[in-house]
Amino acid sequence: MSDQLSALRLFVRVAATGSFSQAAREHNLTQPTASRTIALLEEQLGNTLFVRTTRATTLTEAGAEYLARIKPILEALDEADHAVRETGELRGKLRIGLPSTLASRVVVPILSGFVDQHPKLRVELVVDDRRQDLISENVDVVLRFGKLQDSSAIARSVGRWPLVAAASPGYIERNGLPSTPSDLSQHRFVVGGPAAGTGITFSKDGVDIPVEINGNVVVTGAEAAVAAGVAGLGVVAASLPSMEREILQGQLVRLFSDWDIGEITAHALFPSGQAPKPSARAFVEFFVGAISAQRGKSSVKPGETPASGV
Repeated sequence: MSDQLSALRLFVRVAATGSFSQAAREHNLTQPTASRTIALLEEQLGNTLFVRTTRATTLTEAGAEYLARIKPILEALDEADHAVRETGELRGKLRIGLPSTLASRVVVPILSGFVDQHPKLRVELVVDDRRQDLISENVDVVLRFGKLQDSSAIARSVGRWPLVAAASPGYIERNGLPSTPSDLSQHRFVVGGPAAGTGITFSKDGVDIPVEINGNVVVTGAEAAVAAGVAGLGVVAASLPSMEREILQGQLVRLFSDWDIGEITAHALFPSGQAPKPSARAFVEFFVGAISAQRGKSSVKPGETPASGV
């Protein structure tokens, strides 16, 4: 029974990833062993499940039909297993997908508390600034900044942080300190940071001042955007956790702290069509609790710096 289930789970992963090699790695098998396992399954079924070429591995018509029938059964078994283990200690492996800034600035600093609570659980952080696919990458839960795209995944809001604008002391020395948000229209921005878009709106006391974002340095990751700001390449707008350390250390100067430029929300996403792992749910609950405990403790708060600009 165990070998049969292992073969079926391997079949599902090969179908999801389109790769015998990747599925084999996930199951701690060699690629030849994975190939033999699927070949034996095909022999037992009397039908071919995959078309294998040097470029791709795709399901046959019979394979697609088999997957449609087998996947719900395996998901139901997983849900039953999770329900039975609900009161027991967490074991096995938990794969958490998240972008680099959320990983290094938010999750890693609090992770020891979760790991200490569950010493028999192996936690894998799958760090990638692109949007990960929960199914094909075998991720149990993903944390994402920003608005959710249309998705069949199960989502939960887990935290929100203010967006802030900042520049390095060197940049301010060379280009001057803006006295009002509208002055930023004459300044260079680091383009493409987490507060990306074509503009930012500063709001206070019912007054909205839109500022267009222009610059000659474009980045696609928050960490690089903050580093570019520290290097004096322009004004950078990002979530407070993304650059709180640099502000506290004086590498960046927060601009117009008494103005609101919005906030960014983080969500936890679980794969659809199956019960979330107890370990994934436990991590999300821990994360929400830890973030809630930190709220209000930040050393960099709106209104602490002069209203004249910094």
